[in-house]
Amino acid sequence: MSNSELNKIIKIIFDFIFPRICLSCNTKLNLDESVICNSCKNTIKIVPQEFLKLEYLKKFHNDLIIDDFESCFLFEKEKVLQKVLHSYKYENKIYVGKFLGDLIYSNLEKFIKAWDADLIIPVPLHSLKKAERGYNQSYYIAKQVAKRLEIPIDKKLLKRRRYTQSQTKMNLIERKENVKNAFMLKDKKKIFGKKIILVDDVITTGATIGECAKILKENGAIKIFALSVAIPIDHILFGAETPNIDSPFLNTI
Repeated sequence: MSNSELNKIIKIIFDFIFPRICLSCNTKLNLDESVICNSCKNTIKIVPQEFLKLEYLKKFHNDLIIDDFESCFLFEKEKVLQKVLHSYKYENKIYVGKFLGDLIYSNLEKFIKAWDADLIIPVPLHSLKKAERGYNQSYYIAKQVAKRLEIPIDKKLLKRRRYTQSQTKMNLIERKENVKNAFMLKDKKKIFGKKIILVDDVITTGATIGECAKILKENGAIKIFALSVAIPIDHILFGAETPNIDSPFLNTI
């Protein structure tokens, strides 16, 4: 019996004793499924590249700090991705970070590889928020992307030195003011002359990741790229043609 066959048998037995459940619909996962079932996975909508270009112009172009921007999915309230992210952030399901990092890589590989980045940095949490949650959700997503890209990750270079208010109900101007001077850089030498990917779970207005990019650029980073699992965009923009996660659309644009 080969190792792969043995591993499959072990997985079947383990799955029988400890059945895995879809985080969205609570059905039992098949052996080839992870975190969510394929039916739920197929409902997650990919953000087409042309809309990402518009989002880049809206969020980052005026400041000339972020050099490029990629995000995988449309964040819709009360839908599958929101349930997954909520479970990840607030229910101690750290393993979801690897799943999300793999989704980013598998859907955006050709774009993020083209950046030829030297380093990945997750957007940091304040120590109080991290203590409350137990971990920084952006780190585990970034860690898996770094592993797939085969480049280093550093979770200690950027520090959130000021506890900021929740930005859920803030507009762009309020968000920018809220995160102004909220971050500090620990070691300038490690980022000087480097191309860096900043990773967050959801990028809404871009204020937080933009403030992170600002301090990196001011201290010698030559290029900064923003990367996230999702962005919230009005569903009306897409209509019936919004591609789902398994669509070949991404490879044709």
